[in-house]
Amino acid sequence: MDISIRMSTLPHDDPDASVAFYRDVLGFEVRSDVGQGKMRWITVGPAGRTGPGILLAPPAADPGVTDAERRTIAEMMAKGTYGWILLATENLDSTFEKIQAADAEVVQEPTEQPYGVRDCAFRDPAGNLIRIQELR
Repeated sequence: MDISIRMSTLPHDDPDASVAFYRDVLGFEVRSDVGQGKMRWITVGPAGRTGPGILLAPPAADPGVTDAERRTIAEMMAKGTYGWILLATENLDSTFEKIQAADAEVVQEPTEQPYGVRDCAFRDPAGNLIRIQELR
Protein backbone atom coordinates (compact mmCIF):
# COMPACT_ATOMS: atom_id res chain seq x y z
CA MET A 1 0.00 0.00 0.00
CA ASP A 2 1.00 3.61 -0.56
CA ILE A 3 -0.78 5.70 2.07
CA SER A 4 0.28 9.17 3.16
CA ILE A 5 -0.88 11.64 5.77
CA ARG A 6 -2.86 14.46 4.18
CA MET A 7 -4.26 16.41 7.10
CA SER A 8 -4.60 16.41 10.85
CA THR A 9 -7.49 18.14 12.60
CA LEU A 10 -7.60 20.37 15.65
CA PRO A 11 -10.66 22.10 17.09
CA HIS A 12 -11.06 25.85 17.36
CA ASP A 13 -13.59 28.00 19.21
CA ASP A 14 -12.36 31.35 17.90
CA PRO A 15 -11.33 31.16 14.23
CA ASP A 16 -9.73 34.61 14.13
CA ALA A 17 -7.58 33.91 17.20
CA SER A 18 -6.58 30.54 15.73
CA VAL A 19 -5.59 32.09 12.40
CA ALA A 20 -3.55 34.73 14.22
CA PHE A 21 -1.74 32.07 16.26
CA TYR A 22 -0.94 29.65 13.45
CA ARG A 23 -0.14 32.36 10.89
CA ASP A 24 1.48 35.12 12.96
CA VAL A 25 3.05 33.14 15.81
CA LEU A 26 3.98 29.81 14.16
CA GLY A 27 4.55 31.30 10.69
CA PHE A 28 2.16 28.95 8.89
CA GLU A 29 0.25 30.02 5.80
CA VAL A 30 -3.52 29.92 5.55
CA ARG A 31 -4.27 27.53 2.68
CA SER A 32 -8.04 27.78 2.85
CA ASP A 33 -10.72 29.40 5.00
CA VAL A 34 -14.32 28.43 4.33
CA GLY A 35 -17.53 29.04 6.24
CA GLN A 36 -18.76 31.98 8.27
CA GLY A 37 -18.55 33.25 11.83
CA LYS A 38 -17.45 30.51 14.22
CA MET A 39 -18.42 27.84 11.70
CA ARG A 40 -15.20 28.08 9.69
CA TRP A 41 -12.93 25.31 8.47
CA ILE A 42 -9.39 26.70 8.15
CA THR A 43 -6.45 24.84 6.68
CA VAL A 44 -2.95 25.96 7.68
CA GLY A 45 0.50 24.56 7.00
CA PRO A 46 4.17 25.43 6.78
CA ALA A 47 4.62 28.46 4.52
CA GLY A 48 5.81 27.75 0.99
CA ARG A 49 5.54 23.98 1.32
CA THR A 50 3.11 21.45 -0.01
CA GLY A 51 2.14 18.41 1.97
CA PRO A 52 0.33 17.74 5.21
CA GLY A 53 -1.52 20.55 6.93
CA ILE A 54 -3.73 21.17 9.91
CA LEU A 55 -7.47 21.59 9.56
CA LEU A 56 -8.79 23.90 12.27
CA ALA A 57 -12.45 23.02 12.59
CA PRO A 58 -15.45 23.82 14.78
CA PRO A 59 -15.45 20.91 17.22
CA ALA A 60 -19.14 20.15 17.44
CA ALA A 61 -20.32 20.90 13.90
CA ASP A 62 -21.31 17.30 13.25
CA PRO A 63 -25.09 17.03 13.48
CA GLY A 64 -24.67 13.68 15.26
CA VAL A 65 -23.05 15.33 18.29
CA THR A 66 -25.51 15.67 21.16
CA ASP A 67 -25.86 18.73 23.39
CA ALA A 68 -24.27 16.77 26.25
CA GLU A 69 -21.33 15.86 24.01
CA ARG A 70 -20.97 19.51 22.94
CA ARG A 71 -20.76 20.51 26.60
CA THR A 72 -18.15 17.81 27.25
CA ILE A 73 -16.09 18.94 24.25
CA ALA A 74 -16.26 22.59 25.42
CA GLU A 75 -15.16 21.54 28.93
CA MET A 76 -12.27 19.45 27.59
CA MET A 77 -11.13 22.26 25.29
CA ALA A 78 -11.21 24.73 28.21
CA LYS A 79 -8.96 22.36 30.21
CA GLY A 80 -6.69 21.74 27.23
CA THR A 81 -7.37 18.01 27.14
CA TYR A 82 -9.24 17.69 23.84
CA GLY A 83 -6.69 18.13 21.03
CA TRP A 84 -2.94 18.13 20.53
CA ILE A 85 -0.34 17.94 17.80
CA LEU A 86 3.38 17.25 17.56
CA LEU A 87 5.51 19.57 15.39
CA ALA A 88 9.27 19.66 14.78
CA THR A 89 11.99 22.27 14.30
CA GLU A 90 15.74 22.29 13.79
CA ASN A 91 16.36 25.04 16.37
CA LEU A 92 14.14 24.47 19.39
CA ASP A 93 15.58 27.28 21.51
CA SER A 94 15.06 29.94 18.84
CA THR A 95 11.56 28.64 18.05
CA PHE A 96 10.65 28.60 21.74
CA GLU A 97 11.87 32.19 22.24
CA LYS A 98 9.84 33.49 19.27
CA ILE A 99 6.65 31.75 20.37
CA GLN A 100 7.11 32.78 24.00
CA ALA A 101 7.69 36.41 22.91
CA ALA A 102 4.28 36.31 21.20
CA ASP A 103 2.69 35.67 24.63
CA ALA A 104 1.63 32.11 23.82
CA GLU A 105 0.76 30.06 26.90
CA VAL A 106 3.90 28.10 27.79
CA VAL A 107 3.25 24.60 29.11
CA GLN A 108 6.85 23.38 29.13
CA GLU A 109 10.16 25.07 28.40
CA PRO A 110 12.69 23.21 26.22
CA THR A 111 13.46 19.98 28.04
CA GLU A 112 15.56 16.90 27.36
CA GLN A 113 13.07 14.06 27.82
CA PRO A 114 14.09 10.67 29.29
CA TYR A 115 12.73 8.99 26.14
CA GLY A 116 15.35 10.60 23.92
CA VAL A 117 13.83 13.78 22.50
CA ARG A 118 14.18 17.44 23.37
CA ASP A 119 10.93 19.36 23.19
CA CYS A 120 8.76 22.17 24.52
CA ALA A 121 5.01 22.74 24.68
CA PHE A 122 2.48 25.57 24.27
CA ARG A 123 -1.29 25.92 24.10
CA ASP A 124 -3.03 27.49 21.13
CA PRO A 125 -6.01 29.85 21.65
CA ALA A 126 -8.44 26.89 21.76
CA GLY A 127 -6.41 25.13 24.45
CA ASN A 128 -4.87 22.54 22.11
CA LEU A 129 -1.47 21.30 23.23
CA ILE A 130 1.26 22.10 20.71
CA ARG A 131 4.42 20.06 21.38
CA ILE A 132 7.50 20.95 19.35
CA GLN A 133 10.40 18.52 19.11
CA GLU A 134 13.93 19.37 18.08
CA LEU A 135 15.07 17.52 14.94
CA ARG A 136 18.35 15.68 15.40
